[in-house]
Amino acid sequence: MSSRLTSRPEFAILIRASPVNERGLVARFPRITGWGKYLPERVLTNQELEQKVYTSDSWITSRTGISGRRIAASTETASTLALEASRAALRTSGLDPAALDLIIVATCTPEYIFPACASVLQDLLGARRAAAFDINGACTGFIHALATGCQFISAGTYRNVLIAGSEIYSRILDWQDRNTCVLFGDGAGAVVLGAADSPSCALSIVLGNDGSGTDIIYTPGPCGINDGRYFLTMRGPEVFKFAVKVICQATRDVVAQAGLQMSDIDLIIPHQANTRIIKTASRTLGVPMEKFFVNVDRYGNTSAASIPIALCEAVEEGKIKDGDNLVLVGFGGGLSWGAVTVKWAGD
Repeated sequence: MSSRLTSRPEFAILIRASPVNERGLVARFPRITGWGKYLPERVLTNQELEQKVYTSDSWITSRTGISGRRIAASTETASTLALEASRAALRTSGLDPAALDLIIVATCTPEYIFPACASVLQDLLGARRAAAFDINGACTGFIHALATGCQFISAGTYRNVLIAGSEIYSRILDWQDRNTCVLFGDGAGAVVLGAADSPSCALSIVLGNDGSGTDIIYTPGPCGINDGRYFLTMRGPEVFKFAVKVICQATRDVVAQAGLQMSDIDLIIPHQANTRIIKTASRTLGVPMEKFFVNVDRYGNTSAASIPIALCEAVEEGKIKDGDNLVLVGFGGGLSWGAVTVKWAGD
């Protein structure tokens, strides 16, 4: 398998809104105005997993840092999880669903091949005038969706955009495969983007992809050539090496794109896959772990939901204050990666 992982990301922009775009629409700066999360009630502990598969609490915690994860109820779907997170985000923003112009859901575990999860969410919210579509970027999906929403606002096309990441990985796991079933959990997170007249949210965006690594982590689908087993498959050691490399590369690149130094960054919120990945990235970047927000121990890897869930908890725990510079950085199947710098103005 050839690899381009040592190359620079293929897409990087610096957000600069101009007063009027070519269509005569007034361009704005995207700002996070609301945030919310939802975690299913059921907690699946490592001790319970010891009864399901050949593993142990010490084996899981020493290799992943995970002690528990949430499992969706049989009546829950990616859309209903996204609904609860979105309602919380709308409450925080003070925005009525009727004011939404666009809904984007990042998920790779929707209840339908089509229609989009975002279409279902639009109806559940009662956001009648909003356009709606999904983005499947696996664990990078929220970054893809956030980048897309920012472009619609900075172009002057829309003013209010809802971005949700929602996943139910428990339904695509082989519960006899200890290399994967111990890693993932279910959940949803969401943010509301609004239009501001001055820079206040996304300062720069970096996205990248290496399609030669599609066989490193993937889930077969019903329309492909397969044996009818739609379980997540992953080559763990290769994912680890890839993840550390691109977290560091994307973080450095997006900070430079924003005209900042690493010392200017107050908090890094990475995709929550594995504490060893985050700690290794911390050492490689020369950034202390105190500047990384970590909650993977409580929820496991919630894929596209992990970054917005972590963002919400960082706000709740007082880890983010007005004016802070943040980096949100994700990586996942594709192989894909992406990062966004944010000047926090959420109050």
